[in-house]
Amino acid sequence: MKKIKYFVLAFAATFLAAGFTGCKDDDEKIVEKVVTKTDTVTIVKTDTIDDQTNWARYQKLVTADVKANKKHDKVILLVAFGSTWEQAFNAFDATVAAYKAEFPKYDVFLSYSSAICINRAAAGENGVTRNYYAPPFWLNAFADSGVKYDEIVVQSLQVIPGEEYTRVINYIKDFANNSNGDLDDEYLANVSIKLGVPLLQDAEVDVPLVAQILNASYSDKAAQGVVAFMGHGNPDSYDTYKANVRYTQLEEALQTINKNYFVGTVDMMDNFKTNVYERMQAAGIKSGKVFLHPLMAIDGDHGHNDMGGDDDDNWDGTKFTPNEEGEVEDTSWKMYFRHLGYDCPEENVIHLGLLELQNVRGVWMKHTQEAIDGEPLDYYHSKNPE
Repeated sequence: MKKIKYFVLAFAATFLAAGFTGCKDDDEKIVEKVVTKTDTVTIVKTDTIDDQTNWARYQKLVTADVKANKKHDKVILLVAFGSTWEQAFNAFDATVAAYKAEFPKYDVFLSYSSAICINRAAAGENGVTRNYYAPPFWLNAFADSGVKYDEIVVQSLQVIPGEEYTRVINYIKDFANNSNGDLDDEYLANVSIKLGVPLLQDAEVDVPLVAQILNASYSDKAAQGVVAFMGHGNPDSYDTYKANVRYTQLEEALQTINKNYFVGTVDMMDNFKTNVYERMQAAGIKSGKVFLHPLMAIDGDHGHNDMGGDDDDNWDGTKFTPNEEGEVEDTSWKMYFRHLGYDCPEENVIHLGLLELQNVRGVWMKHTQEAIDGEPLDYYHSKNPE
């Protein structure tokens, strides 16, 4: 459960997002060399006998999908980080269906922004194979001569306006600027492009709203003991727009309702499970029930392993040993709180992603409607938080 941080060069990320898990036909004879360094991945094209590159093949598949399913002149592209878990796949399917019902005049598609998730989902890492493609493929398909939507709405399914949201913005910028030079400039100059912001975009509006919704769902649990939400968060060096503060703000908003609510993260400095424990102790909550819930769009690897897994390798029978950042690695939240004397049985681990909570999903939909009702996107300045 050691944290692995990936920094992928922008050029390499684009190709990785296409995925390398599909089998190559022998007659294509595409030779690629992947050079992996400590914190970068570089792809070198050493020989191409056939013009049908991976990029071209994937673009052809996505464009064919869009053409086959185009029913309207407007489209919504949902962009999630991604997952390899069947529960997450089902949550995404339900979200697409909900969007189609809520926005009947729009076609709806879903994309992953994580190359790792795209590749592992295509490889069937957890027993179910799904093919997801990166946003550039979908955006390019929307601009294809046989498609050309009049309005494109990109909805970020991120929780905070941080690093992954920045990637969503950059996908739109590259598309609108025709970065590859292979799209119709006249079309791009006239198409309406809009952006739906993340769940907790606005500290004054979204944070208290989500707090109220979560309390409506879990007030019965908070009456019995601690309800600890586990978000992802960004390491300090990746804390784009200082978006990590949304977790602190959400905890503050929840605690104005009930002091038993806490919000920690996997990756935010000074807000690990160890810090949640310290805040609980300071509040005089030194025993009792602890309920755990992922504060992520889906309940995937982090929820099943980092939060609710059985890993407690860091426990030596008497104590934990934090790393230099103050986090206790190799131990799930469930096992951590158990060893520290709290009551956290399996049934107290709530395996539901935020997209599986209809009212929380409705906040994302609210942002989509606001984007539709607003002006076309100023994609250069974007819709970044203050």
